[in-house]
Amino acid sequence: MKIQGKLVVITGASSGIGEATAKAVARKGGKVILLARNKTELERVAREIKAQGASASLFPVDLSDPTALSSAARAIMTDKGMPDIIINNAGAGRWLTVVETGEEEAQRMIAVPYIAAFELTRAFLPHMLERGSGQIVNVTSVASFLVWPGAAAYTAARWAMAGFTRSLQAELRGSGVSAMLAVFGRVSSTYWTHNPGSEERLPKIGRMIPTLTPEQTANFIIRGIERDAREIVRPVIFRVQFLLNSLFPGTTALLLRLGWRGHG
Repeated sequence: MKIQGKLVVITGASSGIGEATAKAVARKGGKVILLARNKTELERVAREIKAQGASASLFPVDLSDPTALSSAARAIMTDKGMPDIIINNAGAGRWLTVVETGEEEAQRMIAVPYIAAFELTRAFLPHMLERGSGQIVNVTSVASFLVWPGAAAYTAARWAMAGFTRSLQAELRGSGVSAMLAVFGRVSSTYWTHNPGSEERLPKIGRMIPTLTPEQTANFIIRGIERDAREIVRPVIFRVQFLLNSLFPGTTALLLRLGWRGHG
């Protein structure tokens, strides 16, 4: 899908991948709608986009609140019109073991990204189907396909994102509306700052793979949208890991445990 002139909703747009993607969309001539909880940061991103002569609107919303998200979706349709592209990028959650994860934190990790992506898509999808066009992009981690110790609830939420996208692709076939899963390895975003202790739990083998910048991931997302891709995986080396995992799951699980020290 060509991005120029399209209305693009992006969640988690106040920093990291979301911010970089919003700016990349704007450079392509898209009209961006920024969603996140932090109004101050959304205003900053919107100002920077407008300073380049592009269009940006913001709708501050707690993405973990389905009622608030539904209200924001209605406001977007009333004030801005029906989006052409939805980029479900928002994500949350520390890398913790099952024992370390409290009930509320586990619920928050499911709420964002999975429930937020599901509810926002559900709000817009009937209108996209009626129009016969649209694109839904779900951004996730390689944890959607690989499992390593010390990130139980985080991993479950990312597997939910992959399953949701696969289900969408099956349901939308032939409708004119498409869905893409964007899968990334480690990204040098503020996630690591906001979730202390998580980076130390990266599998040792994963530390050998290059870290992406938010700008690189944004460019990959843009290219995927433009060629109507069903899935993008970056760095590409992870495709090899996914294949090895399907053929030799025991060996892969052992490699992903290297360096893991467990409790204490």
